[in-house]
Amino acid sequence: MARARGVVLGYRRGTNTQYPQHALVKLLLDDPRKAGLYVSGIAFYRDRYGNVYKGRVLRLHGRRGGVVVVKFNPPLPGQATGGVVEVVKAGGDG
Repeated sequence: MARARGVVLGYRRGTNTQYPQHALVKLLLDDPRKAGLYVSGIAFYRDRYGNVYKGRVLRLHGRRGGVVVVKFNPPLPGQATGGVVEVVKAGGDG
């Protein structure tokens, strides 16, 4: 199973609206164009208290940056910005 690490950049937001359940995650890959392979994968974030937040990779954000949109339930806290996320690729083959 393919795994990748990523960094939480912040919430998806607009001019007047913020979506705390949607986090922008920059995947740390050798080739950022391969971020699309992780769409529909599962993301995990663990805070310093041991709480685990689970989310699903919804789509790419931007064209070539290696950034994806992840929907977490429950939403990530604001302190997660800059934290490390582990993303597991969907499918069994890897």
